[in-house]
Amino acid sequence: MGRYYSGDIEGKFAFTIQSSDAADRFGVIGKPPEYLEYNYYKDDLEELQKELKHIEDTFGPQKQALKIYFDLYKTQDDAPLSFDSYIKENGLPELTKSQLSEYYDYLLGRKILECIQETGSCSFDAEL
Repeated sequence: MGRYYSGDIEGKFAFTIQSSDAADRFGVIGKPPEYLEYNYYKDDLEELQKELKHIEDTFGPQKQALKIYFDLYKTQDDAPLSFDSYIKENGLPELTKSQLSEYYDYLLGRKILECIQETGSCSFDAEL
């Protein structure tokens, strides 16, 4: 069982780690009742980039590994190993549960950013 989001971007929320309203932190509040509806536009880019930078800064020594890993694999599905395994292999400290949650939010935020940059907007529904 999992919770998904779909529309201009698609994916699955991290089980027990990531909330359905994770996209709220990037400047647009989801609209319930059955699903959270998100509509991002170019006007939202500044807030989105600011929050992505904030997340990057929470990673401390893993910050550079986070950026490299994301640039290499884009999504967890493309990766031959998890981010947690990747940082262990590179001799960095293990992720805390909080950092792992931040990592999944970062992936979502980057998907939203790339969608806006490519199409000018990004709309999707998130299951509650």
